[in-house]
Amino acid sequence: MQSCQPLVTASPFEVYRIISRPFFENTYVLRQSKSKDCLIVDPGFDPDAIIQLVDEHQLVPIAIVLTHGHSDHIAGVATMKQRWPLAPILIGHGDAGKLSDPVANLSAGYGIDVISPPADTVLREGEDLQVGNFCATVVEIPGHSLGHVVFWFASDPILVLAGDVLFHEGIGRTDFPDGDFSSLESGIVNKLYKLPDSAIVLPGHGEPTTIGHEKKHNPFVSLS
Repeated sequence: MQSCQPLVTASPFEVYRIISRPFFENTYVLRQSKSKDCLIVDPGFDPDAIIQLVDEHQLVPIAIVLTHGHSDHIAGVATMKQRWPLAPILIGHGDAGKLSDPVANLSAGYGIDVISPPADTVLREGEDLQVGNFCATVVEIPGHSLGHVVFWFASDPILVLAGDVLFHEGIGRTDFPDGDFSSLESGIVNKLYKLPDSAIVLPGHGEPTTIGHEKKHNPFVSLS
């Protein structure tokens, strides 16, 4: 069983992680410490582990939140929706079409067809994510995927669900059909790097980091 203990705590949130092979993608379960309600973020190729974690902690998923539409981040959506049919699927408007398109979500290239149920709600920058008692700022940062969105919560410290935009001393690939390094770099510098240095970044792959660390040490997009 993965992530029996919170990966990080940022008041009032606790975050659990499931790492899905073969791409070592991070699925996050975000709960408020005084509530059983939770968000499932980017359910990947290990949906059974997600269900096990949620059930073990007696949580209630109230939304399935997607940073973007690549297959390793949406492979478990259908199972999540089947298990919790009332939990809406939320994704950026620019990537909603990838949910039902194995070519666009890159699964066809690996000889599989990942197909997700359609989005219940599409998100745009300037429209906060609001579900239950959760509220997050939605920011569009293309470059890895055209419709990629990043979420940050006004917790202590700020908590950033970065998807495949910003990693620990790395960034998301930009060599996909709708990738673009300049757009990714601009989004990181002009949006993410404006956050406080203490902000915790939860990436789609790898270990957590902070905005301050990446501003100094990220070899791809550094301000030092």
